[in-house]
Amino acid sequence: MLERSELYGLMKYSRVFINSLAYELAPQVVSSSDLESRLAPLYQKFRIPMGQLAALTGITERRWWPKGHRLSDGAIAAARKAVNETGINVSELGAVVYTGVCRDQHEPATACRIAAELGVSKDTAIYDISNACLGVLSGILDIANRIELGQIKAGMVVSCESARDIVDATIDHMLAEPTMQNFAQSLATLTGGSGAIAVILTDGTLPLTTTRQHQLLGASHLSAPEHHQLCQWGLQEAGHLLYREFMRTDAVTLLKEGVELAKHTWEHFLAQRDWVVEQVDKVICHQVGASNRRQVLNALNIPHEKEYPTYQKLGNMGTVSLPVTAAIAHDAGFLRVGDQVSFLGIGSGLNCMMLGIKW
Repeated sequence: MLERSELYGLMKYSRVFINSLAYELAPQVVSSSDLESRLAPLYQKFRIPMGQLAALTGITERRWWPKGHRLSDGAIAAARKAVNETGINVSELGAVVYTGVCRDQHEPATACRIAAELGVSKDTAIYDISNACLGVLSGILDIANRIELGQIKAGMVVSCESARDIVDATIDHMLAEPTMQNFAQSLATLTGGSGAIAVILTDGTLPLTTTRQHQLLGASHLSAPEHHQLCQWGLQEAGHLLYREFMRTDAVTLLKEGVELAKHTWEHFLAQRDWVVEQVDKVICHQVGASNRRQVLNALNIPHEKEYPTYQKLGNMGTVSLPVTAAIAHDAGFLRVGDQVSFLGIGSGLNCMMLGIKW
């Protein structure tokens, strides 16, 4: 019998299915060399050779939305793709949850406009969830709990992320304060990409047009909130009634502590599922960069060929990265029917979530 401390973060599901992972990629391709060309004065001052951004992160390009793009527009596009893929009647959606770090405004919930455009029923629960890069996984578990409890038959998790504004602001700040410390704390921000995702979950009883039916088996989550200051994105005062967006990351410490938390969560997850590493056929990780991928997989003793990376061309799309990578891996035939798959997410806070899915 599990001790009380071992019960925390333990979730098992018997009637929850993922029936759609529909995504929308931002249209503008931005290369790492494009960003470095804007940082030329800083690079010249510290004699940093061009190409370091790609060399350090493994990311050669990422995608951005056009200027003035509304976040909910990307989310709505992905949501409509999910509805079309499944053929679900939107009146069956018992909840619509928006989970992006980026939002249209402080209030109302960004999910409200998305739900209005979809035309959901008046008894549909509509709200936002925020949990750094784990937002979509948090939304999936929130909907899964409602389904498992018999409260709803289906729900949608939707998210859209945009990196353009924060990267532009970061580059301006790097040029205004050209120090090596500022460069080091800003490097992670330059990996940001943009995209949208919509996930439909059901109890498996609804008549759908899709053959996609990935069963959610269980999940584990652990946290280390003492490290909440390692990666922060928000607003800081720049003058009287004037604020500017900022993001700073202690990437070295974040990776070290994130890997440590991932190790404990992985042990918890395998014990909950009564699995050993060899029984996990494939894994999909949150996409950060080459060093993160290597250190996480090595720490968890997962062969690299069991994981499908997309960060090289898409960068870090925050909450959208992991589910979009899963969708692309499915379309590429990497994830196959019957595979035992794990979603491995680590987010600022620190929080770690791992989901077990029978594909």
